[in-house]
Amino acid sequence: MSATPLAAALVDFVQGGVSVLVGSRDARLMPECARGISARVENGAAEMTVFLPVETAASTLANLRDNGRIAVAFSHTDHHSVQVKGRVLGVHRAKPADREWIERYRCALAHNWGVIGLPPRLTMRLAHWPCYAVRFRIESAFDQTPGPRAGGPLAEAVS
Repeated sequence: MSATPLAAALVDFVQGGVSVLVGSRDARLMPECARGISARVENGAAEMTVFLPVETAASTLANLRDNGRIAVAFSHTDHHSVQVKGRVLGVHRAKPADREWIERYRCALAHNWGVIGLPPRLTMRLAHWPCYAVRFRIESAFDQTPGPRAGGPLAEAVS
């Protein structure tokens, strides 16, 4: 399947301090989920790197290494949500240079969740370092916002 570059508005959304959940499946097709701790859109918006804490993502990482399929859900506190699916290109330990990106994400997430009453000190306690960087080719995007279009392809997701 070919890469599906994301539109600029969607790039801003997924990198904007929203909740990141990474889905995978094992060889028996049993689902697994781990909280991501940031995502970065790259390579002309045709690829993405999602960061997964070492402490909490062992099963998800094993699945990604086994079959290479990934689904990442991004949700804002207003319930606007999208899901991006793709094929894993590589998994490696995040580099010290990635940590600044992750720290900016944590601050933005703490602010967003703080608006709905979650104290920022709790958000800042989420496992976040060390982490793995999972790079994948974006193949499709879906609207996951509750409503009549939920589950449908995001036509406006592509550039």
